[in-house]
Amino acid sequence: MKKLTYLCIELEKLADIRTLTKEQLIAQLEQLGEKPFRAKQIYEWLWQKSAIDFDDMTNLSKELREKLKAHFSILPISIYKVQQSNDGTIKSAFQLHDKHLIEGVMIPTEDRATACVSSQVGCSLTCSFCATGFLKRERNLTAAEIYDQVVLINNQTQKSIGKNLTNIVFMGMGEPLLNYSNVLSAIDKITSEDGLNMSAKRITVSTAGIAKMIKKLADDNVRFNLALSLHAADDEKRNTIMPINEQNNIEVLVEALQYFQANCKGEVTFEYILLDGVNDTIDDAKKLVDICKQLDDVKINVIEYNKIEQANFHKSTVETREKFIDYLTKHKVIANVRKSRGKDIDAACGQLANKN
Repeated sequence: MKKLTYLCIELEKLADIRTLTKEQLIAQLEQLGEKPFRAKQIYEWLWQKSAIDFDDMTNLSKELREKLKAHFSILPISIYKVQQSNDGTIKSAFQLHDKHLIEGVMIPTEDRATACVSSQVGCSLTCSFCATGFLKRERNLTAAEIYDQVVLINNQTQKSIGKNLTNIVFMGMGEPLLNYSNVLSAIDKITSEDGLNMSAKRITVSTAGIAKMIKKLADDNVRFNLALSLHAADDEKRNTIMPINEQNNIEVLVEALQYFQANCKGEVTFEYILLDGVNDTIDDAKKLVDICKQLDDVKINVIEYNKIEQANFHKSTVETREKFIDYLTKHKVIANVRKSRGKDIDAACGQLANKN
């Protein structure tokens, strides 16, 4: 047992090869006496073919594979538990190399299959309607751990419905813009020709609203779509249910979104959970229209509230929801109802809480 523990500790001391850029990998291999073109081969195995074992890299010599094993590690995530909903939604608990758990979801519909992925272990924000917000943030995910979620969920999609993922949403556990560099690095691996080669137009990053980081997305000229979890159209209400609004109020967020739209081609969407007696009145709808008029072509995803144990909110009635949407539509705001999927396995919006 002592020997096994020692080996595990030594493994974790090895450099995680998937944290290296291609240029860094070339430099490391040159130090090991290898030609630079080997880095391209290894990089393809890691990011195009999703290899998680050096022995799988069959076009490398056994000698080189042994060198890699002696100097580097690969720290993949693994499936810990899988639950399937009556509606076909699949929720997976993924275990990380340090035994932390995260959750990801595959959401199938008639015309698409969407992966909902996590960006952090837990969350540092405290949105009062979200189960993840009641968890402690343990750490950020690496780019490779985010990438692995997409690969594993795509495998599930192929097995369950016979096709590949069409869309990816960063709407799982954590705040993506508080793990900025790893999220963008993961998206680069997912969209690059050297990686999974998925279209950036099929990716949406959702944020609770961190204005300076939204502006940084614009400065970095990202190609994916952006969703803002708004959920209230005035600061007083938003402060109550989303404390992050106290440092990033609606006026500041609108300014940041205007900057984003001026510099990026990605779509902007507002996520808006209707909470009975909280944010679902016609007056709320009027304020929401006023916000939308300050932006170009913003759309609203109206979301049904999904009950969690930690909060005492209730979903709005169908009649209230229809009146709310009707007001938006009459004032030329595009509003779609985003139907909740996977509620029976706590996989719907706001329900991810690591109940494993």
